Amino acid sequence: MALRIYTRTGDDGTTGLIGGQRVGKDDPRVAAYGTVDELNALLGSARAEQPPAEVEAVLAAIQDQLFVLGSDLATPVDQAVRTAPIAAAQVEALEREIDRFEAELPRLTSFILPGGTRLAATLHQARAICRRAEREVVALSRRQELRGAALVYLNRLSDLLFVLARFANHRAGATEVRWNAPRSEGPAGR
Repeated sequence: MALRIYTRTGDDGTTGLIGGQRVGKDDPRVAAYGTVDELNALLGSARAEQPPAEVEAVLAAIQDQLFVLGSDLATPVDQAVRTAPIAAAQVEALEREIDRFEAELPRLTSFILPGGTRLAATLHQARAICRRAEREVVALSRRQELRGAALVYLNRLSDLLFVLARFANHRAGATEVRWNAPRSEGPAGR
């Protein structure tokens, strides 16, 4: 017998955490892992843009790690975990990838606007969603204990996504658009 996609258990506005506890769908824990899921879906869109092989491999690994992170966020700290939480080793791997991709890029001398190729634009959007996930995990961590290195991981992941967006543009020969900061006209009222 095939499993049904609908269960009707969430029709009252609640959802089940790992371990069985039911919480509102607006619970900070649900918001945090929901945004991680949104980020994961957008990385799937980035992969559909047929990135260079080395970017594809990194994005595939990140998608797997985001499933682990989402599972961890869906598990209250007093419940047994199904998988090992995101740890320092995954953060260090992200840092190695940042260094590897950044080595091929021209030095960044100003702020740049998100955009360029479709792949780069998608990666910039993923970076922004990753930052939102980080903010939601921060909010959750102020209310509930978390395990693992979720905050550090998301912080570093957003850096990597920025570098990958730049790398995608660089490999495609697309020019990065610098932000043109408005010039100050002096103190207000003059």
